[in-house]
Amino acid sequence: MQVIVEKNRVILAGKAWEVRAKLKEYSKRYETVKEWTERKA
Repeated sequence: MQVIVEKNRVILAGKAWEVRAKLKEYSKRYETVKEWTERKA
């Protein structure tokens, strides 16, 4: 499972169940992708 956060995008690579689980995990921390990228980049 790879999670790459860049200035204006997020790339998730892995098996479908891994990606869904990671998205569920991050949805508890961040409301939007913009918020996610601003805090990580």
